[in-house]
Amino acid sequence: MRAFVNLTKALADATRLRLLLGLRRQELCVCQLTQLLGLAPSTVSRHLSILYQAGLVDARKAGRWMFYSLPGKEAPAAARAAIDWVNSSLRDDPRIAEDARRLKQVLKTDKAVLCKRQCRR
Repeated sequence: MRAFVNLTKALADATRLRLLLGLRRQELCVCQLTQLLGLAPSTVSRHLSILYQAGLVDARKAGRWMFYSLPGKEAPAAARAAIDWVNSSLRDDPRIAEDARRLKQVLKTDKAVLCKRQCRR
């Protein structure tokens, strides 16, 4: 039951849903996700930690960057089903469409530049 509760709690927040949908096409670093949502790095990291604990995202560290992605086929069936449900339910949401447009701009900026910018805040 604990895994189910963690999963449902993780999905019960608009920011975490936006993060999940931001990751639907590719792996992103925390700096990119922070820029996408316009939130403080600590806030984004806290939300990503909740998603990770629920099995909704995978994480890896490379140098100074922490990368997140949606889990692969090895993820629990409940997590995969939840991600599919979120994708289909919010496919036409205007905020998600705006996030997709913003993400295209974020991806045009070098990660090192984003990280440096955010460290100055």
